[in-house]
Amino acid sequence: MAWHLAPDFPSYEEARSEFSWDAIPDDYNIAHDLLRKHDDGNATALEQCYPDGRRETYSFRDLDVRSNRLANGLSDLGVERGDRVSVVVPQKPANPLTHLACWKLGAISLPLSILFGEDALRYRLNDSGANVAVVDSTVRSTVDTVRDDCPELEHVIEVDGSASVGDGSTLDGDENPSDRDSYDFEEFCSGRSNSFDIAETTRDTPAIIIYTSGSTGPPKGVLHTHDLWLGHCPAFHMYFERTAESAGSPADSVYWTPADWAWIGALGDLVFPAWHYGQTVVGCPMGGFDVETAYELLERFSVTDTFLPPTAIRMMMGIENPAQKYELSLRSICSGGEPLPPEIMDWAETELDGVSVNELYGQTEANLLVSNCRDWFPVRAGSMGKPVPGHEVAVIDPVSGEEKPVGDVGMIAVERENDPIVFTEYWNHPEKTATTTLDGWHLTGDLGCRDSDGYFWFKSRDDDVIITSGYRVGPGEVESSILEHPDAEQVGVVGVPDETRGEIVKAFVQPVESRDGGESFREEIRSLVRHKLAKYEYPREIEFVSELPKTTTGKIQRRKLREGKDENA
Repeated sequence: MAWHLAPDFPSYEEARSEFSWDAIPDDYNIAHDLLRKHDDGNATALEQCYPDGRRETYSFRDLDVRSNRLANGLSDLGVERGDRVSVVVPQKPANPLTHLACWKLGAISLPLSILFGEDALRYRLNDSGANVAVVDSTVRSTVDTVRDDCPELEHVIEVDGSASVGDGSTLDGDENPSDRDSYDFEEFCSGRSNSFDIAETTRDTPAIIIYTSGSTGPPKGVLHTHDLWLGHCPAFHMYFERTAESAGSPADSVYWTPADWAWIGALGDLVFPAWHYGQTVVGCPMGGFDVETAYELLERFSVTDTFLPPTAIRMMMGIENPAQKYELSLRSICSGGEPLPPEIMDWAETELDGVSVNELYGQTEANLLVSNCRDWFPVRAGSMGKPVPGHEVAVIDPVSGEEKPVGDVGMIAVERENDPIVFTEYWNHPEKTATTTLDGWHLTGDLGCRDSDGYFWFKSRDDDVIITSGYRVGPGEVESSILEHPDAEQVGVVGVPDETRGEIVKAFVQPVESRDGGESFREEIRSLVRHKLAKYEYPREIEFVSELPKTTTGKIQRRKLREGKDENA
């Protein structure tokens, strides 16, 4: 029988007081939950398309059978419980199939981005100790380059390669060493049994390692357990407005995101929660984000709900009259990664005929802690929203562990006990895990405050705070203010040394194509920030740049902006 986590309550207050995690089965396994528990195995799970126009449809039963074949193949390679298997594949079926096969084995999957270069890939493969890599043909050469530096990586399985190696037996003679123990994905799975007995697991069995983006330091492997995606479901209900009283039935929902399927923001915010509820997900390996392609996908597949990073939304706002140009079925958009300015909500309301945009907040270590839901409470522009049912979130003093009074800035934290979204540990770095735990709280490293109505407001990363003339300035607030200028495309704000003030605020601004940087533009920005924020928060230095350094998830790397300043000083 189908079993679904059901945070359906008529009000936010009732959901917060009544929801619990006690319904999770003792023998919980992610793969069984996402595939085998559904009463209708023939329901569409994945609508897959490709840039060349090809289109494929996979039911939940199709994904179950195909992941069974892959699990049998991995087992034959010697993959066992706790082993790590890396997944370096874009939005293609082989990506989720590999995760599902690992979870059926009791192994640990390792999502990695196809955008990673040699150093990034080498570091993560070595740090995780992955012994199998399932890789897309577009990154095969990169994997081959680093393979000799990854002694534990024994097998490579290539997706959509131009040629296969067959059974993967060790080759002799003058063959390319990278072809040793290498396989073609389809051939590797072909002919294997359609059945597989899922390993015995619980909600606390290790399941996946997701690396942090490295925006504030070297990336860390974040270990999560089998109940991770269940932990996302209450927030999924909130930001896609699937409350008990909301209009429209979830049965007709179709979900899509352009975000890389290597990140928790794509897999956890959309793909796997949708499959928990038996809903359809659209996949398409777009490469770089293209606005026209995005609108065409939304129209072609009648997408009702989407996760869009703020940068993607801003690009989509450049299309005039989208609701008239495209036949859209959109009901809601969720977004996160940076505070959303009011004009994004206004644009969706007017240009997309009332589509709601709900902000969400989380991190790789503890995702989806706070969110908005227009059906439950009014959205306050610039606010992160309110705590998601099932998660005890507070603003605390990071030294004493005591909760801060309403309005006071402190560190955003979530109770660890019995919360499935809170990570187990940093892989290979238990000492770093300990630094994020205080009196039963997980410390996010993010500073914020809570108002008297229970809304949370993000201020900055703890290590990004700028102290100028004794005042503490959060760069996120300054960035949000500058982004309200119509000619500012992207912004990164950091503190730079100053003999008089200790630090001053510096803004790196990427103008829109139609605007050149100049002193008049600088003054417009300074006046805007002075008007929106305190006088001490305006950027005394402004540098115009053609682009800003970003992680592969699209986050601006303030650390690199600071390092660049130090190198030029």
